[in-house]
Amino acid sequence: MTDVCLLNLALSDLLLAASLPFWTYGSQNLPSCKLITGIYQFGFYSGTLFVTLMSVDCYLAIVHAVTAMRTRTLRYGIIASIAIWAISIIMALPPVVFASLETNEEDIQCQPIYPTESERIWKMQKNFTENTIGLVTCLPVIVFCYVMILMVLSKARNSKKNKAMKLIFTIVCVFVVCWVPYNVLVLLQTLQLFDIMNNCTAAAPISTAMSYAEIIALSHCCVNPVIYAFVGEKFRKPLKGILTRYLCIRYRSTGTVSQRETTEGETSNTPVQSDY
Repeated sequence: MTDVCLLNLALSDLLLAASLPFWTYGSQNLPSCKLITGIYQFGFYSGTLFVTLMSVDCYLAIVHAVTAMRTRTLRYGIIASIAIWAISIIMALPPVVFASLETNEEDIQCQPIYPTESERIWKMQKNFTENTIGLVTCLPVIVFCYVMILMVLSKARNSKKNKAMKLIFTIVCVFVVCWVPYNVLVLLQTLQLFDIMNNCTAAAPISTAMSYAEIIALSHCCVNPVIYAFVGEKFRKPLKGILTRYLCIRYRSTGTVSQRETTEGETSNTPVQSDY
């Protein structure tokens, strides 16, 4: 199940990262605008959900190691992954439906344009969905899982428990630093829609802060491979073996080619004795 979670998390992060350069370039037609929006939203929601699934899987593996053996199987991993992809598609549908091209004085921007009569409702729905996934659901689950894991590890007599506890602390801190500022700003924007903070003095700082918060939140997909794969010995050792084997093979083949070229060069440069 852990391998299934890692594979799907990697696919989700790749989808999100692959859409970012296209946002910089911009969309020149409506189909590409909707496609980029769909890929971005799809990766956005699925990434957070798969990180949560990884936390639950880790919780079951350590806290309920014996009783969870029947549930932590390939079958349940695939079922959970399909469910997350399905939820992500449903969450990503409204932004894709309303994604449109808006022409400004300088360029053409791809952004959601809602119907005038229901614009406020759809904006609230978008903010509510993001806060429900990130702040209300995933964050408490992740914190609960890793707090329980830390409690179990603190009682264990394992030489590597300190390293594991540092890794868990890093995972939680990275998630909080990356996603909590973004979700808090989304909540503030929702309060503005409710006319609770509807004033010009607050709107400008929130909009500016949101630009930086989005960059920090999206950087999480680049940090995931480090904290979930490269840190673990089960990944590093096989990777080191593959790289060592590849470099050795390449070095041997290069050395063979160089030796062959040297031999041919020496043969061609050898004076040919004439029959005369």
